[in-house]
Amino acid sequence: MFGSDVLDVATGVVFVFVLVSMICSSVREGLEAWLKTRATHLEAGIRELLQDPGGTAAVKQLFDHPLIFGLFNREYTGPRTAWWWPTALTRGKNLPSYIPSRNFALALMDLAAKGPAHDAATATVSPQLSLQAIRANVAQHITSVPVQRALLTAIDTAQGDFNTAVSNLEHWFDSAMDRVSGGYKRSTQWILFAIGVFAAVTLNINTLTIANRLYSDKGTRDTLVARAAAQPPAGGQGQSDAAYQQARAELQALNLPIGWSVGLPQRNGTMSGNAPIDVKTVDWWATIGGWLITAFAATLGAPFWFDVLNKIMVIRSTVKPHEKSPEESSEDRQTARVDTGAPPPAAPLTAPPPPAPTPPPESKG
Repeated sequence: MFGSDVLDVATGVVFVFVLVSMICSSVREGLEAWLKTRATHLEAGIRELLQDPGGTAAVKQLFDHPLIFGLFNREYTGPRTAWWWPTALTRGKNLPSYIPSRNFALALMDLAAKGPAHDAATATVSPQLSLQAIRANVAQHITSVPVQRALLTAIDTAQGDFNTAVSNLEHWFDSAMDRVSGGYKRSTQWILFAIGVFAAVTLNINTLTIANRLYSDKGTRDTLVARAAAQPPAGGQGQSDAAYQQARAELQALNLPIGWSVGLPQRNGTMSGNAPIDVKTVDWWATIGGWLITAFAATLGAPFWFDVLNKIMVIRSTVKPHEKSPEESSEDRQTARVDTGAPPPAAPLTAPPPPAPTPPPESKG
């Protein structure tokens, strides 16, 4: 039967997943802070959006524009080779990790109207930034035909309103960056999985072994459930180093078969412990499978498991009272079964049936 023991085991396993996900996410955030991989994906997305794979024409002019240049330091040098796309561990160096969509739209419109080199001293003869100036000079200053079409479409659909044209270009930029963000998230999932495998093997965090211990040891199960029912870690909020230290200390404090001191699962159902590990007697399917489950759980992230933990606690709180005291029958049914000793109510009075008609006397004669 699906009782509280199964829910307690699920609560303990999910709580371990929360802590492992916090550790892996903190390591990933530390790598991102050092590598700035997000900046390389942003730059590659802009090169693809502006049809400039080498980054030598429109992209370089955009990054050199004051509205964009103020977001990072040093000079934009472009990619190493044309059509180059960053990987999950490519270093971003000095590139900006975020560009506001309005800055992008205004910078591109300014380049289309005035060109890449605009001297403030010649502002009296330079065209004013307007829709008419963009339409008149876009073919001269923007070499990519698809980008020209995008600018002209944004102007045509604006019906003469400058702010609407800016908003149209912002939506164009945002839609392209949504796709770039999707690619970055997929690469991050692979990085998290690799970190999860490393953490599971290094710390010997086997989900199957942990679940077996929780199911067979009621004391450990109750202790872990009580810890999970208290205020659990809020999904890795705060500084990555502080979240890592907190999750690591919490994981070590749990009385669970974690670490190489407990050894590996054996084919006879025991653990090797501190004894030398005999590779011939190790249950490698249970060992590798438990590690992979832990690594896969880490890719879902601490917020996901934190939400699952809250839902399990709600279900557990509704199952526990039903096990302690069965449901009582309703008061209406109990009242109907009570014998008060009163006589049954009399049948309602009805009018007597009308008398049968008397047959007419027979005639003589």
